[in-house]
Amino acid sequence: MKIKKTLLYLLVPAIAILLSLMAIRFYNNRQLAKETREIETEIAKEAPPLLYGLNLDSFDIEEGQMKRNSSFGNLLYELQLNNSLIATVIDSMKPVFDFRKVKPGDKYTLFYTLDSLRTLKYIVYENTPTDYLLISLSEPVTVAWKQKPTRTVEREVTGVIHSSLWNTLDEEKVSPLLAIAMSDIYAWSVDFFALQPRDSFRIIYDEVYVDSQLIELGEVKAACFYHRGESYYAIPFVQDDRLSYFDQDGNSLRKEFLKAPLHFSRISSRFTNRRMHPILRIVRPHHGVDYAAPYGTPVLAIGDGRVIAAGYDGGSGRMIKIRHNSLYTTAYLHLMQFAKGIHQGSEVKQGQVIGYVGSSGMSTGPHLDFRLYKNGSAIDPLKFSAPPVEPIQDSGRARFDSVRNVCLERLSEMR
Repeated sequence: MKIKKTLLYLLVPAIAILLSLMAIRFYNNRQLAKETREIETEIAKEAPPLLYGLNLDSFDIEEGQMKRNSSFGNLLYELQLNNSLIATVIDSMKPVFDFRKVKPGDKYTLFYTLDSLRTLKYIVYENTPTDYLLISLSEPVTVAWKQKPTRTVEREVTGVIHSSLWNTLDEEKVSPLLAIAMSDIYAWSVDFFALQPRDSFRIIYDEVYVDSQLIELGEVKAACFYHRGESYYAIPFVQDDRLSYFDQDGNSLRKEFLKAPLHFSRISSRFTNRRMHPILRIVRPHHGVDYAAPYGTPVLAIGDGRVIAAGYDGGSGRMIKIRHNSLYTTAYLHLMQFAKGIHQGSEVKQGQVIGYVGSSGMSTGPHLDFRLYKNGSAIDPLKFSAPPVEPIQDSGRARFDSVRNVCLERLSEMR
């Protein structure tokens, strides 16, 4: 009993000392982190403001846009550079820049010295939101492509459908690019032409920014779309070196065919054996689905296949037929024009643009008449359910389960 009391008397001070040391270490770590943040803030304050990597305090800046029917050479002449310098700049640009890619509205920025001579030292031409051409006019003249740094921000968005997906995203102040991303992921499982009030979604995804401008969406990290009483999960997973999306059981969301050949339009006429033809004014079968959409709307191949017909076909107007396999064929009628490279015999991939909505043939306005055939007989595209592609392989099941569990946990926290 005495030994136990002695040990207790020894242990209590030791534990107190240990706790004190841990508290001091925790305090010191917090102080160090605080001091580090303060130093970084001071450095940031002292750093000169930069634009395209150039010190803004050292230059007078002018911005402009390329004019219609203008060229980069014209811009150099308008800037009143001497002919020798213009020739040197153009020669230096040729190996790195295709002058034909200059577009009206492209932005350029001029950097002039602050002295009384106001000499032009740099020209920056923006080709894309991230890529720019930096031209140094000092001897020797140099031309180089540069990239702005991008910033990726993860977002979590939930929404309930009241009228349309577009309106819901607008209410949530979310980029409409997300609607396109969701339509791509769920193209085989959610009918975006038949969303119902109270359908809802939860999604975790990345946004990519340059400066404060959103330029694109990054990876969708997890999603759930509640549609017609059923939850459709989207779990990202790399299989066979390809990022695909799977449901919670490991079945691929990518099926043999897209749900529809257009992004976001409306159905103006359905598959039926009796319809009053809008021009002929007679009742006859309409074995397709009409999607009303503006002139020039891209039309997508709903699956891989070979074009077996592409031309003008009487009342069908400009039409494309694609054989996808031994069972299924699709047809796309009343097109305005075909996409580049589309002709009889060409191979197409699922989601590839094959043409553009028009009103050719017997048509009262711009729309796509889409038809689906099985063994040569027309079937209703809206009632057709395409089979899924390969599910998660056994060799990747354990890794998938880990990814899935994380995704489902994060989505459940968004309720």
